[in-house]
Amino acid sequence: MLDCNYMKSLTKTQSDLDKKFKKVLQTPASFGLFVAIHDFVEYIELNQSLSNLLSYRLKINQELGIPIKYDYLKQIYQGLEDINGASNADLGHARYSVIRDLNRIQSNDVSDSNSFWKKREASRKLAQVIYDRLRTQTSVA
Repeated sequence: MLDCNYMKSLTKTQSDLDKKFKKVLQTPASFGLFVAIHDFVEYIELNQSLSNLLSYRLKINQELGIPIKYDYLKQIYQGLEDINGASNADLGHARYSVIRDLNRIQSNDVSDSNSFWKKREASRKLAQVIYDRLRTQTSVA
């Protein structure tokens, strides 16, 4: 039998995840969409029970390509973290490219030459895949 506090915690986690994902769905294609994806990923990253469900160690996740899909969303998350942080560290070419593309979107410089802008709806769909995977796993618990 499941502990009552565990069930309350699971219900709250699911509810909060639902709210974060709903914002991803409802935000129009704009810089705000990327902020919503950042917040969705941040919620998952801060909740170890959720992030563990996306582990590459789980065979089903490998079969569904979950780690690769989630890693793409984490690039958006990390890019927004990098934009907001003042680091003197060398972030590497890939992270600087993400920062540049997200800064361009933030400045309303939106063209198909910007890979993140071009893939904005694909990013939303990836968030849907991750959300569905998490909801499937947490409803089994």
